[in-house]
Amino acid sequence: MSAMTADLRVVNAKVVTPSGTIHGGVAARDGRIVAVGSNLPDAEEEIDAEGNYLIPGFIDPHVHWGLSRYEFEDYHDGLAHDFETETRGAVHGGVTTVVNFLLQREPYLPDMDFFREVGAENSYIDFAYHAIVHQDHHVEEIEGLAEEGIRSYKVFFNWYKNASPELGIDHSDAGRTYKVLDRVADIPNGVVMFHAENEDLAIERRKELQEEGRNDLLAWCESAPNICEAMQIEQIAQLTEYTDSRSYIVHMSTGEGVDICKRWQDKGVNIHAETLPAFLSHTKHDEELGTWGKISPPLRGEASKKRLWEGLRTGVVDYVGTDHCPHKIEFKEKDTGKHGDVWEAIPGDNNGIEYFLPVMMSEGVNKNRISMERLVEVCAENNAKRWGLYPRKGALVEGSDADMVIVDLEKSKVVDDDFYHTMEPRYSTYHGQELTGLPTHTIVGGEVVVEDDELQVEKGDRDYLPRFDEGVPL
Repeated sequence: MSAMTADLRVVNAKVVTPSGTIHGGVAARDGRIVAVGSNLPDAEEEIDAEGNYLIPGFIDPHVHWGLSRYEFEDYHDGLAHDFETETRGAVHGGVTTVVNFLLQREPYLPDMDFFREVGAENSYIDFAYHAIVHQDHHVEEIEGLAEEGIRSYKVFFNWYKNASPELGIDHSDAGRTYKVLDRVADIPNGVVMFHAENEDLAIERRKELQEEGRNDLLAWCESAPNICEAMQIEQIAQLTEYTDSRSYIVHMSTGEGVDICKRWQDKGVNIHAETLPAFLSHTKHDEELGTWGKISPPLRGEASKKRLWEGLRTGVVDYVGTDHCPHKIEFKEKDTGKHGDVWEAIPGDNNGIEYFLPVMMSEGVNKNRISMERLVEVCAENNAKRWGLYPRKGALVEGSDADMVIVDLEKSKVVDDDFYHTMEPRYSTYHGQELTGLPTHTIVGGEVVVEDDELQVEKGDRDYLPRFDEGVPL
């Protein structure tokens, strides 16, 4: 072993591996991990982790690049722009792989070459895609998309037709939901992803609250009560069992959702759930968030927050993502200000990818809500496994991509404009908060890309990660 030299080695670290945390380090050559432990080869470059944690880079399975298309006439121009700005924020925050949702009305297959190239040329990290299936012709493309390495398909059941029509997303009723689950059941590693909210009920609640003259964050949260999510998750579970398919609830926000998922998981139904940092840290009573706290689904009460943490610890909730939506502040607030028109403001949290790791360290590990090992599972390893990226991504093991982050659990920063490196640093649900537990180094493909908050590389030269029958090729 010692005869071989590595390009880079990290030493003196608490290394979080799938089989436990060890004291030692990791060596990388040609972008791959060649050794883990205390017996490392010599390397051209050495980083002393100073006793800090060395973990696999986080994998964000839930982002919406291209949503800045409100700044651009063309979705594709917005996609190129966001890949650069938002993945630049990702590497500063310790996220080293991303799965982005494709969203257009037109068919996806004719644009696959573009989708591969736009990330390869503009991203700082490797990337994969989910496809949002919201037109009948998208349903017809499912098998073709699988051949192109896209095996996850998102439907809005039955949200956004009225809640935010300017997003241009058509909702899916139970019939289309059935059709998509049934088709995807036959695709190896295929998963149907669900935004689970019942808008039929929410429309009535919105009308009632608006008639009362309510226009505050709590009103938005009360307009889509917990039952909206619970009703849809119950139906999704039933349809998943009926079609013998696989489903995944994105951004699950309620304690009820945890209980429903557990009941169906215990029956052997393949239903999984993701939650967001926002739901683990904020509640609907955080009124000072104003329109910045308008998320869809909305913030909930303290009981749901507590139950989501329990779900993460016990394995009912197995994944965390961010739902990062790059909107300019003027568009988010619809020019009405932070405490302006909550009904008009655009839903979605901002800069999520950059605060993903810091929030999970600060609110999770440092507050003893979750162990570092379990955190690595739900933010890296499980996301890699669910989306066909494991073992190339998501673990510090020999042969895997050398995507890793050194985390100092005592390093802290206040989230302000200077915290961010993404397009729009002027707002998020964490603005003004101090977060403790931050990266000191982010390494992508064996190369240091961020060191002490300074970007070290140019964009581009990154890989599209197609997911085939056996997952992504090593």
